[in-house]
Amino acid sequence: MSVRKKIWGENADKISRLLDAIDPDLSRYIQTFAYEEVMARPGLDLKTRELLAVTALIALGNPDELKTHLRGALANGASERELRETIIHSALYLGFPRALGAMKVLAGLLDDRKKQGPPPAGGGP
Repeated sequence: MSVRKKIWGENADKISRLLDAIDPDLSRYIQTFAYEEVMARPGLDLKTRELLAVTALIALGNPDELKTHLRGALANGASERELRETIIHSALYLGFPRALGAMKVLAGLLDDRKKQGPPPAGGGP
């Protein structure tokens, strides 16, 4: 399975189309280089890579991309507790306003997931 599908889950096709609509060349770089080369490298598992991505996106202040990678972290084995601890830890280095914003994104994501009910058999984001 492609790394994009492991991270983006059922949203993979939608995200791919959105990226293509923004710019096909940039979309290709993001999907092939960022995901299928860098994110697929050996040495770190996807859960760890996603927790690192979450921290970087908190630093950058990108809530839409943060939500995507919070979902990806959950889909690749991170627990809600690990995400909360990652966000709290980021407050030390990135500031409380960024951590609070990230916690709000996580809360919204978890609320959406509760409303949708449990994932189908076999897992998924």
